[in-house]
Amino acid sequence: GAAVWLAVKFHRRPGGDDELPDPVQIHGHNKLEITWTVIPFLILLPISVFTVASVIDLAREPKNALEVDVYGQQWWWSFEYDLNHDGKPEIITANDLVLPAGQTIVLHVQSRDVIHSFWIPALNGTADAVPGRDHRLLVQAHQPGIFLGQCKEFCGLSHARMAARAVILSKSDFQTWLDQQQEDAQAPTTDSAKAGLEIWKTKCASCHQINGVNDGREGNAAQVSGTAPNLTHLMSRGVFASGQFELYNADGSVNRPALEAWLRNPPGLLPMAPPDRGMPNLNLSDQEIDQLVDFLVTLGPPPPGK
Repeated sequence: GAAVWLAVKFHRRPGGDDELPDPVQIHGHNKLEITWTVIPFLILLPISVFTVASVIDLAREPKNALEVDVYGQQWWWSFEYDLNHDGKPEIITANDLVLPAGQTIVLHVQSRDVIHSFWIPALNGTADAVPGRDHRLLVQAHQPGIFLGQCKEFCGLSHARMAARAVILSKSDFQTWLDQQQEDAQAPTTDSAKAGLEIWKTKCASCHQINGVNDGREGNAAQVSGTAPNLTHLMSRGVFASGQFELYNADGSVNRPALEAWLRNPPGLLPMAPPDRGMPNLNLSDQEIDQLVDFLVTLGPPPPGK
């Protein structure tokens, strides 16, 4: 606005009273050039000192930090907790990144197929998930809650639906969650759930793993990424299928209709390219779907508050 006003008010008009000769041109005014160089230098010098110190401080990993491997794959996120720092994760989950409040966490963001980008705005900026690279990202949440995230790098058909959630728990609730997640799945007790387990073994076990049922399947799924979500504690999550569908209703009951609809036709609900880039349609009968859901809902415990 100021630039337009100056141009209109003071522009030279032919024949006007402001027809003046050009001012004397100044070239090489050493004192002036030194002044406008030294003053910004003196301002920026202390700023740069504090900036470099902050960058070094932010790059320093806290001692005994909780480290979580974050893997992007078409089109979901998996989170692996290597609690013993031995390269063998004790906990593998999907879509829900569960963390304790008030603690700095080191995330190692990676990819198993194409380039993705991990982003939960409430916690930190983005980190690209690139095959063959480990991009480190420090995050911290100050209070319990659920914070939504999204893949920020176009990665195929369901990129726009590749969601993630950070579930922040109190330190005591997080310790309870850690203990529960390291347990094997409980054996089903009802006839329908037992029948569902047998269907799962024949239809699902070639890609998915349930600890204590088909150990060793992890990483050997018939997918480009080599992985499918670990289902050992499926019902301890709040969402499923790339984070698109709620596992529980508002009243805390299991969202069976969503689970049944997913098993009936996964590619119809989430654009994929099965069989090697997403879950195919298994052509299950209504009875098989009902029995399979009866088994899946036993894979608890429910998340905190449910």
